[in-house]
Amino acid sequence: MRSMPSQRLKFSLLCAATLLGGLEGLWGLAAQAQVSSTGSADLAVVRPVMDCADLIWMGQKLSLMAGVPLQVHTAAVAKDAPAPYCDVKGYVSPMVDFEVRLPTTNWTQRFLQVGCGAFCGTLAIQVPNTGSVGNAQIERGELALAATDMGHPTDDGLDGTWLAADPQLRVDFAYRAAHVTAIAAKALMRMYYGQGPKFSYFMGISQGGREAAVESQRYPEDFDGIVCGAPAVNYLTQVTIYHSWNILSNSDKEGHIILTPDKLPILHAAALAACDAKDGLKDGLISDPWNCHVDPAVVQCKEGQDPATCLTPAQVRAAQLIYQGAHDSKGTPLVLSGPLPGSELQWINAGFVAAVPDRSRTISNSLATFSIKYLAFPQNLPLDYDIRDFHFDEETFRALTPMHALYDALNPDLSKFDSAGHKIIFWSGLADGSTAPTNILAYYEAMQSYMGKERAQRFTRLYLFPGGYHGNGNPGPIDCDLLSAMIGWVENGTAPYRLISYYLPFIDQKGGKYGPYGTAISISKSYRSRPVYPYPEVAHYKGSGSIDEAENFDAGMPAAKHPEFHWIGLPSFMRPVQPMWCGWTGMTFSCGTEQK
Repeated sequence: MRSMPSQRLKFSLLCAATLLGGLEGLWGLAAQAQVSSTGSADLAVVRPVMDCADLIWMGQKLSLMAGVPLQVHTAAVAKDAPAPYCDVKGYVSPMVDFEVRLPTTNWTQRFLQVGCGAFCGTLAIQVPNTGSVGNAQIERGELALAATDMGHPTDDGLDGTWLAADPQLRVDFAYRAAHVTAIAAKALMRMYYGQGPKFSYFMGISQGGREAAVESQRYPEDFDGIVCGAPAVNYLTQVTIYHSWNILSNSDKEGHIILTPDKLPILHAAALAACDAKDGLKDGLISDPWNCHVDPAVVQCKEGQDPATCLTPAQVRAAQLIYQGAHDSKGTPLVLSGPLPGSELQWINAGFVAAVPDRSRTISNSLATFSIKYLAFPQNLPLDYDIRDFHFDEETFRALTPMHALYDALNPDLSKFDSAGHKIIFWSGLADGSTAPTNILAYYEAMQSYMGKERAQRFTRLYLFPGGYHGNGNPGPIDCDLLSAMIGWVENGTAPYRLISYYLPFIDQKGGKYGPYGTAISISKSYRSRPVYPYPEVAHYKGSGSIDEAENFDAGMPAAKHPEFHWIGLPSFMRPVQPMWCGWTGMTFSCGTEQK
């Protein structure tokens, strides 16, 4: 039974993408132009060979073409868009809703699929600018776009009750929905234009970043280029242990928050004082948070001090626990790390550490509660289960392990993806408190170790952005056109190296400049630009000129090596494993190592 038509996503934990370029097609129906731009190949424009509305009647033919049971329930030309497109909505059985936008006049044989955020559950194709140059190709209607709700409906991406309903919905969310959406979208292109895309791309942030990584590991043939942002690759422990620890560390016995939003700027200032200058430049950004130690006790209230300017002993202890990260009674780490220094202001954002008065619908609370009850274990927990009953111990961690092969995207063996000639860019903000960048760095190093650094360098890159949050509200330059870099790499073989990222602060009507969540800022211009280099290289200040201008920085190595990772899940979670595949055999649903 398919889902009801999805509402537009209200909660902004989504992917962002921008894209400039064109390719050269093998052939093109009614080709009337050649499109070219820097970093991309030329490609003839291809026009539709049928009316948009007729796609509604093509369900059976599309199913045979795609090899999956799909149905189109609406298809109409959106004429009020900057460039008209055939807007197609449908589903792949049982209830993977998708939306595909097919340009009516200027399609240049490219396909871009975007991921979603949190628990997904709604359809949203959002392709905002991720660079300072705009979205010229998208505005001209040159790209086919697609998205999926990941196989279930929710109101805002935070409701996980659907997880308890049907094991098939878990599987669709785990890996199947993004794949069958790609298959359906390509079938629609072959039907509508008489040919499929020449090049296919995927871009996602957060949960969408996990989708991106899953695609590279499970379905290496789907996409030529993947941009994998702030990815929840270590998904299972993140949505259970990581988020529940942050909530419970900041809650008293009555469930009231301890470290309140008004105290987070104080804690952030302490982090900057301890860590900002360690990279040789005091610029409000922490470039090496792994080798930085913040002692919240330095801002504990002293006798007679204004309590609005300092932390209480209970707040100091809460901050210490959050930085320390989840661990058992023996001190064994149950996660790779807690939120890193520099991420403190983001803790306010929708309550990643429950730093809001009402924690009933915060991100961390919802993710942890629903995941623990319905997703993390083979058998659902009781309906009245509360995360305050969660145990931080080795026994609980081991109980999570059986589902690791279903949800996580930690397989370092990308040999099939590489052999197909495909490319992947990973990226993360170093001040991301919702998906700690430690996870993608540990995975990237495990992948390099398994594949060999020379081979990995052939098809992968990792970019780390100092001061970058989880794709929104960033105090550091993270506005970077990574997808254009990917297109140049895929189409022209130009491997990305020095990229320019920007920080564009919010400016109010009176000219005041504000950073994340209303924090007043003071920088010399309305923007800050910085170069970013593939890991492990970092941007070094040349010693003269404005620190807000990228031209005054060049490449260098970090002052200190990143520390070795210590986590109960290593090395078992980050070595080649057989993924878990699930499906129906007759009336029996089962999972195993054979693809179903």
